Amino acid sequence: MSVWIPAVLLIALVLDRLVGDPPALWARLPHPVVIFGKAISVLDRNLNRDDLSASRRRGHGVLAIVALLAASALVGDVLSGIFHHLGPVGFVLEVIVVAVFLAQKSLGDHVGAVAAGLRSEGLAGGRRAVALIVGRDPETLDEPAVCRAAIESLAENFADGVVAPAFWYALCGLPGILAYKMLNTADSMIGHKNERYLRFGWASARLDDLANWPAARLSSLLIGTAALILDGAEAARRAMSVTLRDSGLHRSPNSGWPEAAMAGALDIQLTGPRIYGGQRVSEPMINGSGRAVATAGDIESGVDLFYGACAALGVMTVVLLVLAMLV
Repeated sequence: MSVWIPAVLLIALVLDRLVGDPPALWARLPHPVVIFGKAISVLDRNLNRDDLSASRRRGHGVLAIVALLAASALVGDVLSGIFHHLGPVGFVLEVIVVAVFLAQKSLGDHVGAVAAGLRSEGLAGGRRAVALIVGRDPETLDEPAVCRAAIESLAENFADGVVAPAFWYALCGLPGILAYKMLNTADSMIGHKNERYLRFGWASARLDDLANWPAARLSSLLIGTAALILDGAEAARRAMSVTLRDSGLHRSPNSGWPEAAMAGALDIQLTGPRIYGGQRVSEPMINGSGRAVATAGDIESGVDLFYGACAALGVMTVVLLVLAMLV
């Protein structure tokens, strides 16, 4: 096993944790995810026309996501070849590319801002901050619901914004992380179950579920590990027992795993009924026996758990690096 990938991943995790996404940089350069989004939009406009039959739109959706994944993996493969050829300079460049596709600091900052908004400006400040990270209507949320929404977003995005890209990079290198981020972007743009995207986005949504399957389960273990270190054996036991019992209550086959682990570790209720775009979504509460009223303090404790789980992911990467050095 080459030490290149685990070494790159370890340094990228540290770099992303310390620096995150510098706004000044992306004000001057297009973020790669923005470029992915433009490519997806082009195919959406040309292949998802209203005059096409349902079967044609589904078929076009399959072709679109296959083409997007193939193109992103090819770009990753070309970049990998160039970076390896450049030696130490290429190693640094690959670290930067991988760090760009991780979301530790940005996610922690955005979720932490919800707690800060609640503490400084009350419900209005919390609603304003949470509107930046969730799709539900903030005006329908009271303070406990704002807190739950922030914690749910933190847990879900830990899985698909940190663990999944790290997992696919560790497994497949740059082609893996670029293809995963393309797929995840496509799911967020066209994977909706509405009239326009139910068929065209079907393949993207199903493949995204499949790609996130291992990371979602790993993320729950990492949150449980963080709970053990930060809050003791009882918090870790709750995290794992709620995960095993309640993860299937979520409408997503994957999001329930990190959200249930977070709910158990914090001993609060998560998910439940909520409103998206004026439409009420009814789901049972995860960890229904936990505290019903979440607070700004729970958000801050959740962010601590999140960073602890990120640290546990870093330790796993160190283990991979040591194993690679020994082989």
